[in-house]
Amino acid sequence: MRGASRAALAAAKERLSATLVGGAATAATTIGDDLFGVTGLLDAEPGLRRALSDPSRDAAERAGLAQSLLSGRISDGALDQVSALSSARWSDSGDLADATEQLGVLAIAEAADIAGQLDELEDQLFRFGRVVGANPDLRSALSNRLVAEQGRRGIVTELLTGKVVDSALRLITQATVRPRGRSLDASLEFYANLVAELRERLVAEVHVAVPLTDSQRGRLAAALVAAYGHDVHLNVVLDPQVLGGMSVRIGDELINGSVASRLAELRRDLAA
Repeated sequence: MRGASRAALAAAKERLSATLVGGAATAATTIGDDLFGVTGLLDAEPGLRRALSDPSRDAAERAGLAQSLLSGRISDGALDQVSALSSARWSDSGDLADATEQLGVLAIAEAADIAGQLDELEDQLFRFGRVVGANPDLRSALSNRLVAEQGRRGIVTELLTGKVVDSALRLITQATVRPRGRSLDASLEFYANLVAELRERLVAEVHVAVPLTDSQRGRLAAALVAAYGHDVHLNVVLDPQVLGGMSVRIGDELINGSVASRLAELRRDLAA
């Protein structure tokens, strides 16, 4: 997002957080589900999306339009968020739908946090993304647009009910049923990064040859916190190609301390 949209989204996130703090997980879940529903509506109705983000219309008029269209169809909490989003200034009409989706993810994540399940949510989004990435048949089944929405929803429900927390099931289902032009892998990664943002935590993808002990995980997390100045959530991947040591990726930065990396460097030096 650019300029005005970035500022509007930041303000919307602060407003959502203030609304949900101290509340119940069920209320946050309802707001998240409703915001996902509004995202689908905005994607399907470009004329409505433009009307709610048209800078030539008064902000109060845009908020009033949202109220008149959605009152009684979504919860009051979600309606307040959509009305405020509609009164904000957006650089592009598509940014309004993108912001609505992001608030939906954050509301579901807040519900997980209230329930004490935020760590499980982060881990389960990451791990399911790995499963999808490693299983072409599953990825094809969940991404096939020839399969009706209800069919894809049913596959996710059958696979994951009772195996993941409710918030993870909701976000994985949303990513599957309403990809919004992204691949399933990309949607899951996008959602996981938003969940991490809830506590301003960085996500580190750690590739190791053998599992880390609790002590090793603790020392690694502490070292990364000291280096980056933020809490860091570790997503640990067993990767036989590492051979020994580990590689750590945070965003676009790769910290590579694996034996394979050092061997590759040695081969390059010998060839020089």
